[in-house]
Amino acid sequence: MFGVLKKFFLFSGKENSRKFKRSIAISLIDALASALKIPAIMCVLMGVIEGKDFGKYILGSIAIMAVSIIVGILCKMSSTMLQTEGGYTTAAFKRIEMAEHLRYVPMGYFNSNSIGEIASVTTNTMENLGDVATRVVMLTTQGLLETSMIILMILLCDWRIALVSLVGVAIFLVINTVMQNAGKQASSAKVDCDTELINQTMEYIQGISEVKSYNLIGKQTKRLNAANEACVRANVKMELVYVPYHFLQSIVTKLTGVAIIGLSAYFYINGSMSVLYAVGMSIAAFMLYGGLETMGTFSSLIHVVSVCVDKANAVLGLDTMDIDGKELNPENHDIEVKNIEFSYDKRKIIDGISLSIPEKTTTAIVGPSGGGKTTLCNLIARFWDVDSGEITLGGTNVKDYSMNSLMNNFSFVFQNVYLFADTIENNIKFGRPEATHEEVVEAAKKACCHDFISKLPDGYNTVIGEGGATLSGGEKQRISIARAIMKDSPIIILDEATSSLDVQVENEITEMLKNISKSKTIIAIAHRLSTLKACNKLIYMKDGQVIDIGTFEELSSRYADFAHLVELSSIK
Repeated sequence: MFGVLKKFFLFSGKENSRKFKRSIAISLIDALASALKIPAIMCVLMGVIEGKDFGKYILGSIAIMAVSIIVGILCKMSSTMLQTEGGYTTAAFKRIEMAEHLRYVPMGYFNSNSIGEIASVTTNTMENLGDVATRVVMLTTQGLLETSMIILMILLCDWRIALVSLVGVAIFLVINTVMQNAGKQASSAKVDCDTELINQTMEYIQGISEVKSYNLIGKQTKRLNAANEACVRANVKMELVYVPYHFLQSIVTKLTGVAIIGLSAYFYINGSMSVLYAVGMSIAAFMLYGGLETMGTFSSLIHVVSVCVDKANAVLGLDTMDIDGKELNPENHDIEVKNIEFSYDKRKIIDGISLSIPEKTTTAIVGPSGGGKTTLCNLIARFWDVDSGEITLGGTNVKDYSMNSLMNNFSFVFQNVYLFADTIENNIKFGRPEATHEEVVEAAKKACCHDFISKLPDGYNTVIGEGGATLSGGEKQRISIARAIMKDSPIIILDEATSSLDVQVENEITEMLKNISKSKTIIAIAHRLSTLKACNKLIYMKDGQVIDIGTFEELSSRYADFAHLVELSSIK
């Protein structure tokens, strides 16, 4: 148990760890105040037994109880606030730390790990640490300290009763340790089931349109229900593992109390203990194990805390790309790709590609699905690291840039647009939070989305649903293009950015790209005829290799499959 608490304190960081330690120190004072109930009771007993100055003893008892209550309230309030603040602050900052860490993890991690699992760690796991861990720390430490202080008070009265109390605590802790070891597997299973439940819930919600359109509601519901039932079984199993041990702990505390009362009576009868102490120790027997039993109940969750810390540390321990580059600002934005190779899951995606993209040019990457077009763009922007070869920006290897300075050179418009649950204006100026409203409007006009935004009830202050759920695909793409324009990076990468646009808007966007290409480098994954004809050159890719580089006319005349691919893609 103490090892897990130490692990949690280390995980919490120095500042929050200090809060927990201060809280424990205050809990020690609280435990001492709680133990003052024994001398308060002894004062009353002395007045009753002696039969004189009863009022004086009552006043003494009231004074001691008043101190105990006031100090206890102040300590509990302070201790609870420190532990609560420490727990929730730990969860909040660890979420931020994980988000920052995931920025530098290769994109392949997100391909092989479900969003549900990542979401589970950052939400459910962190919630457990912020809430459950705080209560476990608070109640286990408080229970131990309170019991220790009461035993100390008993020791001041009679060492024999104190020894019996210590034996009872020792047996209790042995059972508690066995219980925690027995519950390790069940606790791990519970956390895993919680993760799977979140995974299945998110998959069901994200794929609800496909589920409904293919009439798979029953099948998908079964998977969700199965995950839910598995979670129920895991939680019940964990509780059933602990029940016998909770029963044994309760038996130990009750029998120890009986033993204290019996021995106190025996010592009084044989004359080795006064009636005052005999009655006092009997009353103390009922107070002794209240905090300890609470500690025993909540300590069964201690391994859940351990598993949650391990899961969070697993995310924070993921291998990142080498991000210790320099803050560089290239003199030019020429891109050179030199004999690069890249494989994903042992499957080669990019096979020996070399090419150059001069700054302030428009380049289209064309090819059949699965040819490596998006992967090439991801490698240029260093979403992944190449297996061999190198990519340079302005003559410097992209690996030599710090991640932030490298990203300052790129804006992206992805085929699958993601917009945040915020206002349209904040979505557009996501890359430049300091931008003015006038600049947002200017970017929106260039992206041909000002008109439809103006017709919305709240205009640019319209709050859109998570992922842009309240907008059409074309509207989302245009806002994404406006966001890329707003960032004002020297290089813009567009991945099928006009795929959801109608002919008129597509032609307007194409004309806009022609205009901004005079000052920016544009790399577009595209197959539409209007976009291809607006580009300075086309890169024809197939099976992870560059087949040829040329103009639209040149490639059309050389490759019948290229001309056919463009023809099919341009059909509305």
